[in-house]
Amino acid sequence: MSESHVKPEGTLSLQTIAMPADTNWSGDVFGGWIVSQMDLAGAIHAERFSKGRCATISINQMTFLVPVKVGDVISVYTKILKVGNTSIQMQIEVWDSHDSSRDPIRVTEGVYTFVAVDVKGNKRAIPDESKQRFAELQQQQN
Repeated sequence: MSESHVKPEGTLSLQTIAMPADTNWSGDVFGGWIVSQMDLAGAIHAERFSKGRCATISINQMTFLVPVKVGDVISVYTKILKVGNTSIQMQIEVWDSHDSSRDPIRVTEGVYTFVAVDVKGNKRAIPDESKQRFAELQQQQN
């Protein structure tokens, strides 16, 4: 888990509100619900990037830092880290942005890997123009 930044990094890919049905017996939002929101946000970004369907194949390096409560607004940010022939590795961060009187608080982050798939679920190549756009963005950042 990176402690190197105090503001969200990447693209805002999803924002939602934690509801009572999303909580455990202690009143905190289920970690699984948060993971599912991260997966949705990552899939949105991966599918737009790869111009087609993607499937999650791995989740790495997740630690929950603070609990999420009913009514909290969570913002999920996605940032592509690496692009292969058929796969996309992405940093996904969740921030609690419920209280506008303070800076957002990082809830968790993880590294997800998605693979581009065709309509039959077989791997497919990520379009060259998407890979080229990623390479150009990487050069600009360095």
